[in-house]
Amino acid sequence: MTLRAGIIGFGVAGRYFHAPLLRAAGFSIAAVVTSKPAPAREYLRDVDVLATADELLARNDIDLVAIASPSPLHVTHAAAALRAGKHVVVDKPLAPTAAEVSELEQLAAQHKRKLSVFQNRRWDSDFLTVKKLIEQGRLGKINSFHARWDRFRPQVSDRWRERDEPGNGILYDLGTHLIDQTLQLFGQPEWLYANVFSQRENSVTVDGFEMLLGQGALRITLGVSLLCADGGYRYRVNGSQASFLKPGLDPQEAQLRAGLEPDEHLFGTEPVEQWGTLVHGETGQREVITPETGRWLAFYEGMREAIEHDRPVPVPAAQAYDTIRIIEAALTSSAMGCRIDLQPAAPLVSR
Repeated sequence: MTLRAGIIGFGVAGRYFHAPLLRAAGFSIAAVVTSKPAPAREYLRDVDVLATADELLARNDIDLVAIASPSPLHVTHAAAALRAGKHVVVDKPLAPTAAEVSELEQLAAQHKRKLSVFQNRRWDSDFLTVKKLIEQGRLGKINSFHARWDRFRPQVSDRWRERDEPGNGILYDLGTHLIDQTLQLFGQPEWLYANVFSQRENSVTVDGFEMLLGQGALRITLGVSLLCADGGYRYRVNGSQASFLKPGLDPQEAQLRAGLEPDEHLFGTEPVEQWGTLVHGETGQREVITPETGRWLAFYEGMREAIEHDRPVPVPAAQAYDTIRIIEAALTSSAMGCRIDLQPAAPLVSR
């Protein structure tokens, strides 16, 4: 039986991320909630375009709801969808606070529904390549991990992401990806020190941050600036045997925006000029590394497996809880100007 999906929100995330990936994973998209119906009808043809989330959640022909609405609405929409008996995927961030993540996790368990967070950057080409090199031991013991996501967007735009509302700001946006990837590679850090700030004129949200995290002898630095014309290396990973340097950004978003479908040939393949370099410590020899193929489609393939065969979801809410705890600690660290020790998290339902 074909699983039927509905999408709440059809902006960039709904149109270019969720809709193509859902279709390629074998879901049928029955309905979309949006105030701008033209893009939905142009891409999905005979889809039902609805004005409100309540209309979609009242339908009996929707198995999964993908929530791609503005971040401040994620908790409200996710809670309503779970109460309506739907399986739910929520674009990151799942919620502004760890307490709200816990509440949603408990709600999903209560209604026996699947709840997952769309952390698509786990399936980026560059991240998969970094992960493989570390797992193969080609770098040796990792002593420092540097990940940045810099952009040049000096003007504050009139859009929901730039408003002073819960869950907005670059720490919740790009920061969730950087933190999630770090947790996937190294697990929970022991402490952090963060500087969270706004630099652009008239900005009312966080538009940059620098974060240092520690785990034993390992040092992790994460950062984002929206005033950087040259992003430099996306990743710099240093180990006891070698370092890996990686410029550029995974191509999947650009490919989707250009109209390429997730199941087409060469989707997720990085251009040669973006390939990373392994620098061997003893000899200084530089080796260009053929990257892994990025595959965001794996998220919704995993979600389909979870629903059809009652398997774990690709990104459980318990992992979103860990990410949001670090964001909350970073905000506290920045406000107080001090290091924050990260105590073990209280267990969630799915832990």
